[in-house]
Amino acid sequence: MLGLIAALSGCAVGPRYAAPQLPMPPHFAAGPANQPPHWPAQGWWQQFGSPELDHLIAQARLHNFSVRIAVAQLEQANAQVEVSGAPLLPSLTGNGSGNFQQAGSGSANSSASSSFSAFTNRGSKNIDTRQFAASLQVSYELDFWGKNRDALRAAEDNAAAAAFNRDTVALTAEAAVATAWFQALAYQDELQIARQNLAAAEQLLAQLRAELAAGIVDGPSVIQQEALVAGERANIPNLQSQLRQQIIGLGILTGQAPEFLHVHGGSLNNLTIPAIAPGLPAQLLSRRPDIAQSEATLMASNENVRSAIAAFFPTISLTGSAGYQSNALNMLFAPGSILLNAATSLSQPIFEGGQLTGQLAVNRATYHQDVAQYEQSVVQAFTDVDNALTALHFATEQENLQTIAVDRAQQAVNAAQAQLQAGIIDVSILLNAQQTLLNDENTLVQVRLARFLAAVNLYKALGGGWVKPTPDQQG
Repeated sequence: MLGLIAALSGCAVGPRYAAPQLPMPPHFAAGPANQPPHWPAQGWWQQFGSPELDHLIAQARLHNFSVRIAVAQLEQANAQVEVSGAPLLPSLTGNGSGNFQQAGSGSANSSASSSFSAFTNRGSKNIDTRQFAASLQVSYELDFWGKNRDALRAAEDNAAAAAFNRDTVALTAEAAVATAWFQALAYQDELQIARQNLAAAEQLLAQLRAELAAGIVDGPSVIQQEALVAGERANIPNLQSQLRQQIIGLGILTGQAPEFLHVHGGSLNNLTIPAIAPGLPAQLLSRRPDIAQSEATLMASNENVRSAIAAFFPTISLTGSAGYQSNALNMLFAPGSILLNAATSLSQPIFEGGQLTGQLAVNRATYHQDVAQYEQSVVQAFTDVDNALTALHFATEQENLQTIAVDRAQQAVNAAQAQLQAGIIDVSILLNAQQTLLNDENTLVQVRLARFLAAVNLYKALGGGWVKPTPDQQG
């Protein structure tokens, strides 16, 4: 029988899987030419040089709710593999039974109307009947057309897709934490600038009030400076609110209530952006977990099509049983009590109201949908990389230019202060120079933030150091 099973189980129907062939660009449109690739490494966030960011991402990897859900979905998919693999193995069932029956026969002169009377049944005789049985039943469905094997492969592909989804969710959570963290640091930088400018404005206001008392400046100059001080002071609570909201957002990302989150913060000025450069676009296909997830889902859809085709063909089942039956328990396993049974059955769908045809059409439509989604994920990956490269390139260029603007504005403020003390210029010139410096400094913070966020998006677009495992590693 085992040889027959092996011989008959080698046939399969349906199309074999072939990965969609997409045209690959020779290089990224926004990538620098002739630059050696520098792909991200695992733990990419550590390259920014922030121990607190490292701690927050470590918390997110363990406690982020989306990551935990993805892990549970992976466990569910792995359990489904066991369920789908069960039909490929024989089904073994053990049965045991025991039966006892007692019947009484009355004497010839006993009366039927007094059958419940102990007196009239004194002459009755009881007849005991005992019967015992034990059996073992084996059934097996020959997977001649590969229906059960295709179902198992589909479950394995879905489990692989769940594993890739877990990696995608983890990468998304890492990037979200880094984004929120850098935005919080930017608000801290803006808050520091606002406080420094407020202190400088208050110092100038005190000087103008003293000069007003001495009759050196007029009242409108003092009022103008008072308005400037009031405006800068009023802007601080807004920055504090936005900073606090960013920190609160880090709580949900790290899987904890914000009351338990303690963040010290810092400044974007103390961090570095490491060098990163993509390789060939074709190499990106093995470095993005979402692409691997889309392909695994597509492979599962292909196996479902094969299984739906196999359902049109006959089902062959083998059953057999062996057991013992005896009227006495001590003779149950005697050689004469052995019972053997073997049977083969074949069933062929003839009319099922279009169920099989409809299921095949559903699976084929799902396959075509998954093909489009796979191709979309590949093109989206190229788009993400080009967008991130473009943003990082121009943010770096703008940061360099904005740094020069801040230096020039600071020089203008220093010169205006010296000229004001010498009585050469009016105070309004200094006020304008200070306002220009404040705007340039805030713009520099935003440009620097944009550069950090572009770097995070580029790390994410390049897969964050993830590499598709080999089939041996997946197993």
